[in-house]
Amino acid sequence: MAMDAFEIKGGRPLSGEVTISGSKNAALPIMAAALLTREKCVIHHVPDLSDVRFMVEILKSLGARVEFDGDTVVIEAAQIREFGDYELIRKMRASICILGPLMGRLGRARVSLPGGCIIGARPIDLHLKGLRALGAKFVIRGGYVVGTGSHLGGAEVFLGGRVGPTVLGTGNIMMAASLADGVTVIESAACEPEVVDLANFLNAMGARVEGAGSPTVTITGVKQLHGAEHTVIPDRIEAATFAVAAAVTRGSLTIKGARPDHLGAVLDKLREAGVKVGRRGQDIVVERSRNRLKPVDITTQPYAGFPTDVQAQMMVLMLLVPGISVITERIFEARFMHVPELCRLGAEILIEGPTAIVKGGRPLSGAPIMASDLRASAALVLAGLAAEGETVVKRVYHLDRGYQRMDEKLRRLGARIERVPE
Repeated sequence: MAMDAFEIKGGRPLSGEVTISGSKNAALPIMAAALLTREKCVIHHVPDLSDVRFMVEILKSLGARVEFDGDTVVIEAAQIREFGDYELIRKMRASICILGPLMGRLGRARVSLPGGCIIGARPIDLHLKGLRALGAKFVIRGGYVVGTGSHLGGAEVFLGGRVGPTVLGTGNIMMAASLADGVTVIESAACEPEVVDLANFLNAMGARVEGAGSPTVTITGVKQLHGAEHTVIPDRIEAATFAVAAAVTRGSLTIKGARPDHLGAVLDKLREAGVKVGRRGQDIVVERSRNRLKPVDITTQPYAGFPTDVQAQMMVLMLLVPGISVITERIFEARFMHVPELCRLGAEILIEGPTAIVKGGRPLSGAPIMASDLRASAALVLAGLAAEGETVVKRVYHLDRGYQRMDEKLRRLGARIERVPE
């Protein structure tokens, strides 16, 4: 893994147009869903990210043939086995989404416990609970989740958890239930656009999934699925990050292909803060505002509430606004790891349990800082764009997991940012 850093010279407003890449969080389970059929699946608008490359290698280790050319992935899983490369799977949390397809198609699976960003407990108990309701049995052995269940059947599954529904868990059960006997009803299902996109792909393969995007999803099992072609939705978190970047730098951006209907809560908070935000078809337009921005309070929630994946970026904006803002994290308990690094730049932030109290209005000053997870990395880059002097953001491999060539996109918008070896 390359240990690169970003050198950023702040103080320059962003301007121009940026095109949003495909959604990582939609693409990964859709790629896994191709395991449900022997036939060829063609998936377009797939972002070229390290997580996607990991998934390509995981699918190959399971026996699938995979080609990744441009933004198109072609997967043919004519012959597959129930276990893949242990080290590959353990490095990425989203790799757990192969569990449902393997159980649905083979009735058995051996998947290493997944890794990913260390932003708090993200157990897979709801995944296993849902699949057990369909008739699967699981044990943890040697670092693997070992599943058996040759005859899965429809069931009623409740997925409510401590912090809300599980997106990957909903996807896993949808995929397994697509080939199960009978009807499965998921209550308290995740409502995210990425769940809807997976359901659309499954239905293109011949599945019968209804209600995706609502808390109740009904899946009527079919005997087999066929190949399909599908285009992944744009990445709403990347779109939100660039919208906040425009506000942070007092710039003007047209964010193309952004699906504003997926970003209601984020755009609402930006407008509440005084940012001029509009929409033009599927594009988001952020205009340079001459008005003084104001602090806003934010609480992260499951979709369609304010996304936890944009909390850190909005914190940077609040640092630049005179006054006090209160940011409460209700999804992940350890998602304030960017705060000490922001304080190195001169931020004033007090942490009280799940709440960050942000005292804004002080100028930020460039310094060496270190990324700790994917979205924290994006926030630190935004802080560097706003800070006086030079900021060096280390360990940007976290960023490369979820943003396709972010430094190149920012450079085309006028940012002074360079990727350098650490």
